This record gives sequence, C-alpha cells and structure tokens, in this order.
Amino acid sequence: MISIIVAIARNGAIGYNGDLVYHLPADMKRFKALTTGHTVLMGRKTFQSLPKGALPNRRNIVLTRQDDTSFPGAETYGSIEEALAHCTPQEKVYVIGGAQIYRQALPLADELEITLVHDTPLKADTFFPDYGNDYHWHLVSCEDHEPDERNPYPYSFLTYRKQA
Repeated sequence: MISIIVAIARNGAIGYNGDLVYHLPADMKRFKALTTGHTVLMGRKTFQSLPKGALPNRRNIVLTRQDDTSFPGAETYGSIEEALAHCTPQEKVYVIGGAQIYRQALPLADELEITLVHDTPLKADTFFPDYGNDYHWHLVSCEDHEPDERNPYPYSFLTYRKQA
C-alpha cells in the first residue's frame, strides 16, 4: 500500500524556503503514529531538511538523481519506480515529500493522509499537486480540531482512499 502523508494549507501550500509552512504538534504526533514501523519515502531535499537525519523506527528511502550519494540510515534510489521495486507487497510505504515526489507518487498512491490546516500562510513557495477529480478519491475519515494552546490553527485530519 502506498500512502501519501502531508499537511496542506487551504491554498495547497506545504512549504516555504525549504521548511514546512506549519508546525502543529498534533500533526507531528499523527505523522509519527502512522509512519512508525513502516517505510518512509522522500526526496533528497526533504531528507536533508530532517533535523536529526533518518527517521527512527522506520525504513528510510531517499530518491536522488545524484549518483554515488548516500545518506546515513537511508537507502537511495534514482526513481520512485526503482524504490518501490525494492519494497515488498506487504510493506506500507508513506510518501512524505517534497512536492516533486508527491507529484510522481499521486498516480501510484492508494491513500492520502492529509492534515488540512484551515489557514492560508502569508508566504509559501511549495504547493501540493491537485489531487482532485483525476484520481477518484473517496473520503473515509474526517476528524476536525479547533485551535488550542499548542496548535494555533484549526485543522482536520482527512483520510482518502482511491476508489476501485
């Protein structure tokens, strides 16, 4: 199963200047709960943005076009197809970014795990690709949350599955 996991603003923004647009502790907690024990697949820039390197208790796969590049604690492949060929059919693979990797993974994905932040950031330079009508997604779960002392924006956890 291939699952895309992402936090998106109302306008589709996901990043600015190589960093996430929003840092919501509830989103980070959900990300960790969903991905721990599974495979995370990401682009080189996303891996390099991780503050502590490879994510613990997960198989880390990094996509890079740079030959002879390696990252501690991670496997590297030149394409999403090559990376997925090295995964077993029983393996759950979470695609965690960035925008180019999301774009490549969208047609292959079975599931979307979205944190929709009900806000529009003042600055953004990276956006999630349109995941609308072309892929026939079905909303299977929606959990709405109001702002609190740790999460300053209202947000929703959404789970979509591709219709057969």
